[in-house]
Amino acid sequence: MIVRLSDCPLRPWKNGLGRTREIAVQPSAAGMDDFLWRVSIAEVDSAAPFSAFPGVDRQIALLDGAGFTMTLDDSRTHALTVPFAPFAFPGEAKVAVALAGGPTRDFNLMLRRGRVRGGIAVWQDAGTHATDVATVLVYCARGAIDCVDGTLHPGDAWRPSSAATATLHAGAVALAVQVEAIT
Repeated sequence: MIVRLSDCPLRPWKNGLGRTREIAVQPSAAGMDDFLWRVSIAEVDSAAPFSAFPGVDRQIALLDGAGFTMTLDDSRTHALTVPFAPFAFPGEAKVAVALAGGPTRDFNLMLRRGRVRGGIAVWQDAGTHATDVATVLVYCARGAIDCVDGTLHPGDAWRPSSAATATLHAGAVALAVQVEAIT
């Protein structure tokens, strides 16, 4: 199944200080406090602090714009200024933001700690890439990607129903999300 970003409504962040588009969530009717995993695209156009998600492991990757510097718990800093470079941090961390220059968009993966684990793999090599049972989503960050359900363009995501392949055109970048239950 292909999910078009334009079909995902813009919603306020949990703290109401920013905007996001939810691309996928599991279970499908879950809210902000009871999802197992969630993928979204956030629009960051001010120095608003991130929403707190206690008990959630987060990963973020810059998609567009100059990015920003994150200050976690008033001490540790991370410059999210390199596109498509995932950064992991705890959801309960207090995160302050200083924009590097203008609005940005970022890709977010949230995982309920102790119940699921996973990550974001970056595919940049043209050609065929295999998904497996843990691959829950492939996001087209740049270029075009062919899959069994059609062609993805920037902002589109593919939810493979089983192990399959995706073919990246030259110059394409995909963010492949893998999630596994913790047993």
